[in-house]
Amino acid sequence: MADTLSIVDNRTGKQYEVPIQDGTIRAMDLRQIKSGPEDFGLMTYDPAFTNTANCRSAITYIDGDKGVLLYRGYPIEQLAEESDYLETAYLLLNGELPTAGQQQAWTQQITMHTMVHENIKKFMEGFRYDAHPMGMFLSTVGAMATFYPDGTKIFDKESRNLQMHRLIAKVPTIAAYAYRHIVGRPYIYPDNDLSFTGNFLNMLFRMPAEKYQANPVLARALDVLFILHADHEQNCSTSAMRGIGSSHVDPYSALAGAAAALYGPLHGGANEAVLRMLKEIGSVDKVPDFIKRVKSGEAQTRLMGFGHRVYKSYDPRAKVIKRIADMVFTVTGKNPLLEIALELERIALQDEYFVSRKLYPNVDFYSGLIYQAMGFPVEMFPVLFAIPRTAGWLAQWNEMLNDSEQKIARPRQIYTGAATRNYVPRDKRK
Repeated sequence: MADTLSIVDNRTGKQYEVPIQDGTIRAMDLRQIKSGPEDFGLMTYDPAFTNTANCRSAITYIDGDKGVLLYRGYPIEQLAEESDYLETAYLLLNGELPTAGQQQAWTQQITMHTMVHENIKKFMEGFRYDAHPMGMFLSTVGAMATFYPDGTKIFDKESRNLQMHRLIAKVPTIAAYAYRHIVGRPYIYPDNDLSFTGNFLNMLFRMPAEKYQANPVLARALDVLFILHADHEQNCSTSAMRGIGSSHVDPYSALAGAAAALYGPLHGGANEAVLRMLKEIGSVDKVPDFIKRVKSGEAQTRLMGFGHRVYKSYDPRAKVIKRIADMVFTVTGKNPLLEIALELERIALQDEYFVSRKLYPNVDFYSGLIYQAMGFPVEMFPVLFAIPRTAGWLAQWNEMLNDSEQKIARPRQIYTGAATRNYVPRDKRK
């Protein structure tokens, strides 16, 4: 017997059999359940889509209870240990790890697209000196649609691949230009002799009159951080990428919208909130009092960097990132906030209040400390998130376009406004 769900509508006494597939029922199957001939049919109400699947995807798998994160079936821990960002980006987009020849060709394709048009540089120079780099980033990515009108040919596979290569290659350049803009330094052109992360660090920190050699430990740490942030299932920005992309707009416009979603403090700004919390605590000896205030529910006192919408055990990315923090601090020296973070984690992991609520450190808890130690201002944190997530956004966008079940996104609503009423002339209104 096929898996089905029997539903009895107590309004009418009718029974309905709804098929179950992959642990889900189709929302449209509920439409047949009506109280009468004029009834529209049953809908589901799911604010924030916490229990609604909007797609089938073969890209990223998360088991939040077990703390598992897989990219195309590969555990995130193995990719962080063995892979690099460009190889991981290839995996997300193509479904398989590249052969040596494919990796060489892929790296060459990305490298040849790292330069941006000089007019893009002029466009970025038009921002105020104190413009937020994330605002600059998402605006510039959106503006790229006007430089590459062939981006509208989204059902031409060759053209689609070209746009994806361009975006993955150019977002570090745009991000570096945004950083140089806010610190008042001249823009540095890409150096195609360097690795993906080495080139990014060079564009960020090189002084024009000097040679710059990226520290290999920091370049590798950035590679791993990029791998950890490359994709994370149907989160806010990814669902925005799919939702905007479902209108069949070009990928630059869709990605600008995804980046705008990432800009929000509940998404890409979470690691900045961790740093603010650690600064407010101030010292290790004040951690117990802070924990006490969190548990008492004191207003404006929240434990940032702990807990996750999906993970109900230790975030697997947080385990990797803690090791990366140790690597980075051997080069940069310890971030003075680290001792506070370690003590906060130690106490929270032993306290039944947090353990019973499954509040474990997430990826944001240590990433901000690492970025700050590497010399990044907090304003750059969401931009550093957007660079690697570009590969995940594009993989999800590409998958959506090839999914015959997908249509333009159009959620339903429950109308709570006024019933039909007649217009009242202005002089007769009370």
